[in-house]
Amino acid sequence: MRVKWMCLSLLGVLSVIAQAQGTVPVFQYTAGDQAFTLAGGDPAKATTTRIPVTLVPLKLSFPNSRPGLPPRVLDATADVPSITSSPIFQSFAFPAGGNTQYTDALLRSTAGSTATGHTLLEKPVVKAVSIEIPAGHGYLLSSKKDGGKIAVVDMQYVQHELFKQLPKQDGRLVLAVTHNVTFFAEADDTICCATGTHGVDKATGTSFVLGSYFAKTPAIVRERDIQPLTQQLAEFFNDPLHDPLMQGNKPTGNVVQTGWAMATGACGGRGIGSAYFLLQPTNTNHKNNFPFAEPFTAKQYHLSNVALVPWYTGGSGTYSFPDKNALPAPAKPCGARRPDNSTSGSVPTSAGIPNDQRGAHRLIGYWNGSRDFKLTDVAPQWDIIIEAFAVPDHSAPEGTLRFTPPNGYTPEQLQADIAQMKSKSKKVMISLGGGGQFFSMEKPESVPTFVDAVSKIVSQYGFDGVDIDFETPSLDIDANDHDFRHPTTPSIVHLIEGLRQLHDKFGSGFMISLVPEGTQIPAAAVVYGGQFGSYLPLAYGLRDILSFVDVQDYNTPPLQGLDGEIYQAATTDYHAMMTELVLRGFAVAGNPSLMFPPIPADKVAVGFLTGYEEPATMRAGVEYLLTGKKPADATYKLVHPAGYPDLLGAMYWTIDADRRENYKYSNVLGPLLHTATEKR
Repeated sequence: MRVKWMCLSLLGVLSVIAQAQGTVPVFQYTAGDQAFTLAGGDPAKATTTRIPVTLVPLKLSFPNSRPGLPPRVLDATADVPSITSSPIFQSFAFPAGGNTQYTDALLRSTAGSTATGHTLLEKPVVKAVSIEIPAGHGYLLSSKKDGGKIAVVDMQYVQHELFKQLPKQDGRLVLAVTHNVTFFAEADDTICCATGTHGVDKATGTSFVLGSYFAKTPAIVRERDIQPLTQQLAEFFNDPLHDPLMQGNKPTGNVVQTGWAMATGACGGRGIGSAYFLLQPTNTNHKNNFPFAEPFTAKQYHLSNVALVPWYTGGSGTYSFPDKNALPAPAKPCGARRPDNSTSGSVPTSAGIPNDQRGAHRLIGYWNGSRDFKLTDVAPQWDIIIEAFAVPDHSAPEGTLRFTPPNGYTPEQLQADIAQMKSKSKKVMISLGGGGQFFSMEKPESVPTFVDAVSKIVSQYGFDGVDIDFETPSLDIDANDHDFRHPTTPSIVHLIEGLRQLHDKFGSGFMISLVPEGTQIPAAAVVYGGQFGSYLPLAYGLRDILSFVDVQDYNTPPLQGLDGEIYQAATTDYHAMMTELVLRGFAVAGNPSLMFPPIPADKVAVGFLTGYEEPATMRAGVEYLLTGKKPADATYKLVHPAGYPDLLGAMYWTIDADRRENYKYSNVLGPLLHTATEKR
C-alpha cells in the first residue's frame, strides 16, 4: 500500500509528494515507521519522470609557488564524453532494476517487485566553469613514479565558487564534475577524504551533485572513472534535500533512527552517507585516506555499490545496489561511544611494564584526566605527560586561557600529584588549545594577556612547560603572508612573542613543544598558506628554545614525501615519510628558494592515536626511523639510510585510552624506545 502515514515493516511504501525545496521532483518512501524523501518519480507508478541535467565540467587551477610559472590545472572537460556514454546517462542491463540508467535502476531496486515506473536523466546541457583554488583551500599531488595527479580540495569552497558563477537551474539537476579530485570537509583538510557532496545549494536553491571522474590517477588511488561520481549521485537520489553546508556531523535531509556502523567499525552517523565524508557502508578505506569501495563493473565503467534505504532501516528486501551481495545484511548499530572521562571499563587487567632502562628517548602522552584515573596512576613507561587542556576563554580579553582541574581533583590535589610525578623524573606539561578550540592573538595587547594567563596556570600547578595545540582554523596564515621566516599574520607573530616571553620568565628549563596536525607542517612541502604550513613560522621562530615537535600522523590527509611519491595514513610508509620531512627539511610548496630547515632528531617525536592503527604498525614506523632497517611492508626509502638513532621518541593521544586497553601501546613502544641506542 502507498499510504504514507501507515507503518509497514516489509519493503516499504512509495508515495508521490509535491516537489519540495530544490529543483528536481521528489517523492516519499516509507520503510518501517520512517518516511524518506527520494529524488525522482515514484517507481511504483507506471509513469516516466524525466530530469533535465546541467553537466558542469570544472576546471580547477592551483597556484604555482615558483615565480613566472603558470598555474597547474585539472580540467574535467575531456571527461564529458566518457560520462555521457556511461550508465549514468545510457541504459545498462543491471542485475536488478532492469535495462536502464544507474539511478533509475537504483530506485527500481528499492521498490522491488512493485516497480513499474522510471526516472530518467535527460541528455545534459554542458556548461563549463573555471575555479581558482587558493593555497588555503587545496593542493595538487603528483606521483614521481607514474606521473599520476590527484588534488585534495575544500568541497564547500568549490560549492560556493560554483554557484557564484552558475545561476539557479530551475527544474534541472546540476551534475558538477572535477577531474582527479578528492575532497575535505568544513574547510579543514584533517577532515579528509570524500568523493564529493550533494544536496540543495542554499544560496541558489539548486539541486546538485559534486563528484569526480578519475583517469590516470596515481597508483595509490584505487577507484576508477565514474565510481566516485556515482557514489554521490546515488546518495543524492537517496537524500536529495541534504544540506551540504551544515557544520558538524549533524545529519540533514533523511535521518535514520540509529547510528550505523561502517565496514571499518567506525560510526557512520544517522544520515544517508557517513558524517562529514558522505561515504557509504561499503567503503573500506581508513579514515583520512583516499575513499575506496569494491566497485560494480558495467562494461568498461566502475560504479559505486551503495546501500539502499532498507539497509538503513533494517527492513527486509535488497540492501545494496548494483551488487545485492555487497551488503548481504542490514545495518548494525554503532557501538556506544564512551567519553574519555567515563569511569566504566577503565581499570586495566594487566600491568604496565616497569621502566628500568631510561635512556635519552622519550614516550610522550596526553592525559585528559579520567575520573577514576589519577595522574599518579600513569604507567611507568610514560616519560613526558601532557595535561589536556588549558582552553581559550572567549568571555575574557583575547589571549586568555583558563584551566580547570579534571573531574575528581581539587587544585591542591593536582599540584601534589604533579609534584610527585616530577619527583620520579617525569615531566608534566600543560597543553594549550585542543581540537575544536579556536584561539587567536590578533591584537598586540593580547601578548601580555596570554603571558599573564599562562604564567598563572604554570606557576599554580607546577607544570614544566607548555604544549601548543592550536588546530585549524586557529593560526591560519593570512593571504599576503608568504615567508615563514618573516611572518606577518598577527596571531602567529604575537604567539611567538608570547612564548618567548614565557621562556624568558621561567628560564632555560621551561619546555615548549609543538603538536601540529599534518596540514600544519608536512603539508607545506606541497602548499603554503591558510591552514597549510601554519606551524612553520612557530617552529622556525622558536627553534632555539623549542623542546620538541610531534606531528599528529592521524589528523592528516594524503601527502607527498621527499621521494616525490604519495602516501596515506596508518602505514609504516606514512610515519617514515612524514617524520623525515621534519627531520630533513624541505622546499616550501616545492620552491627551492624557500627551504624549511631540518629540526634536530632529538627534538622530533612521531605522533600516534590509540585505536587508529595496530601497535605493530606504530612500532615498525618508529623502529624504521631509529635504525634504518626497512620493514618488509614498507616502500618508502629513508633519505638517510642509517636512520635517526637520536630520534626523541613517540607521542600518543591518549594515555587514558592506553590504560583502558591494557597498555597495549605503551608496553610496545616504551620498551623499544628505552632500550634503543642513541648516537651522541
